[in-house]
Amino acid sequence: MTATTDYRALAERAEKELADATAEEALRWTAETFGDDFIVASNMQDAVLIDLATKVKPAVDVLFLETGYHFAETLGVRDAVQTVYPEVRIVNAQAEQSVAEQDAEYGPKLHERDPGQCCFLRKVVPLRQTLAKYSAWVTGVRRVDAPTRANTPIVTWDERNGLVKINPIAAWTDDEFNGYLHENGILQNPLVSIGYLSIGCAPCTAKVEPGQDPRSGRWAGQSKTECGLHG
Repeated sequence: MTATTDYRALAERAEKELADATAEEALRWTAETFGDDFIVASNMQDAVLIDLATKVKPAVDVLFLETGYHFAETLGVRDAVQTVYPEVRIVNAQAEQSVAEQDAEYGPKLHERDPGQCCFLRKVVPLRQTLAKYSAWVTGVRRVDAPTRANTPIVTWDERNGLVKINPIAAWTDDEFNGYLHENGILQNPLVSIGYLSIGCAPCTAKVEPGQDPRSGRWAGQSKTECGLHG
């Protein structure tokens, strides 16, 4: 069997065996199974997942998609993570073109005219290129985030990117998440406190109205709900 086949079979077994795993159990399994061959993804809305991961592997790799369109506050959280967790290695995944180069080829404000293409160029491709160097990645996707994520498993095979995907906090409720955040004094993007409940690129992120789905602030007014990283 090829390595890909081996990992696919591993993921399929783990999806059943770790279906009810706690975040710590899922992350410990990840560290024990993959060693240095996995990366933790973060959009720097907060450092909850990073904090959890460093408890089982202090020198973990952390993936940040540097799109060129981030809020200054988001970049500030990224830099603060490096200070608070000095052993962490932040991997800044960047698009092949700068924003200016993309504007020159596709025209300015591609994110307004074709947000799917912009996300593909600035997020999906850099993510794919970075993940190709690893056998597994860890994400902070939770089932309560959006209807499209309601059936997210703890461990699964990521067909699109060809590696094992671990979602250790998939089952966490908002109360569990916020409890961990506040009880442990975890870094959080200051934009959250003023209504930005799902933070992506600045041009495509808006405040969320009270009672609305947290992701309703992403690509507001458009049919787009996902950037393509998780399906």
